[in-house]
Amino acid sequence: MRKSREEAAETRRRIIASAAGEFRRHGIAATGLAEIMAAAGLTHGGFYRHFASKGQLVAEASAAALAGVTERMEEAAASRKSPRKGLKAAVERYLSPTHRDAPSEGCPLAALGSELARADTDTREIATAGFLKLVDTIAGGFDGVRRDAARARAIAAVSTLVGALTMARIVTDEALSEEILRAARESILDA
Repeated sequence: MRKSREEAAETRRRIIASAAGEFRRHGIAATGLAEIMAAAGLTHGGFYRHFASKGQLVAEASAAALAGVTERMEEAAASRKSPRKGLKAAVERYLSPTHRDAPSEGCPLAALGSELARADTDTREIATAGFLKLVDTIAGGFDGVRRDAARARAIAAVSTLVGALTMARIVTDEALSEEILRAARESILDA
């Protein structure tokens, strides 16, 4: 029996969500199609009914993961009554131990940055668009600053967010990891 279009679309979404998590957890190169399909509760053989290649899945999973992180940042920023307090909430959410300790649910730029840098053009364009969306979200928190200056600060802030989260995950010393997160939060919020 053939699946309906709605069932096929839901299966595709499930594969993308599973891939987004598996890629962020294990890395793109280390994650095979069989693992992704198993995480989605499917067999490996059905992959090519939904995607032309692993590269296509990487691009779509990256887009979905970036959309999720941006949505959470926007929610944090919107939850406060002033742009400055929204910026603080978004930065604190991003640079939290919870985000650090859950790479499979977090920002793909921090989890997969070096692999995304070597990805195909489509995937890098998606990563670029996601980065710029985060920049726009953060720029809104620099109230009373010219638009071009807010954008410049936001580019530096998002770069700091991604780099600090990456380093906080890399180091083996828990106290140092906390110090990295704290120093980056202070650096962004004191600017």
